[in-house]
Amino acid sequence: MSSMRNLRLIARLDIKGPNLIKGIHLEGLRVIGSPAEHALRYYNQGADELIYMDCVASLYGRNHLADIVSDAAKDIFVPITVGGGIRSVEDATRILRAGADKVAINTAAVASPSLISEVARRFGSQCMVLSVEAKRCGENRWEVYTDNGRERTGLDVIEWVRKGVSLGAGEILLTSVDNEGTRKGFDCTLVQAVTAEVSVPVIASGGMGALDHIVPVVREGHADAVAMADILHYGRATIGDIRATARDAGFGVRAYG
Repeated sequence: MSSMRNLRLIARLDIKGPNLIKGIHLEGLRVIGSPAEHALRYYNQGADELIYMDCVASLYGRNHLADIVSDAAKDIFVPITVGGGIRSVEDATRILRAGADKVAINTAAVASPSLISEVARRFGSQCMVLSVEAKRCGENRWEVYTDNGRERTGLDVIEWVRKGVSLGAGEILLTSVDNEGTRKGFDCTLVQAVTAEVSVPVIASGGMGALDHIVPVVREGHADAVAMADILHYGRATIGDIRATARDAGFGVRAYG
């Protein structure tokens, strides 16, 4: 992370139909409750941004989050990123019009990399987040997966993020499928491998289980932002607790409250 930018603390909400859910390794889903209530709680706790991911959209070919986002945008005044099932510039337009600030695209970008450029050209690179689901496939090697960690692509994560950024992605949402939902901490080696290759901000996602997990992913992994779900949903920590831990570690964070 560059010393110029503050570390961003992001609440990630995985949505299935009308429900907020949580999985382990992106599967075995448990219903947590209402997305609206949780989103407002995290906003009030001082989250810098929110990420909504429609978990089943890529299976059914449609993102259902427009209504959820337009409701959220009335009460929540931090950037909102939406991903899952965004397959075209039209889909991106609909989500951004509903009140999202950025779209995160994984499956459709792998199928058609030119979509990255189309979205970046139409809305600006800052709106085009490349969502990458990474699964370890060897010593310091990771493969890109799609459809919530179910489908292999054969793509090397490092080569893919390099290509995605060259096509216009302005940010990377990097989810470790191996660590997601395990509460064991982030895959810092993965995060470091990606941040070393790209000049755009990288959001580390997958594995935050304790307050001190934030320290190595920023210090050694150079993450620009961390996305957290489980630790917040189950009330094991608030955004305020995490902000205090980050500040104690010497990281720049947005002043809040």
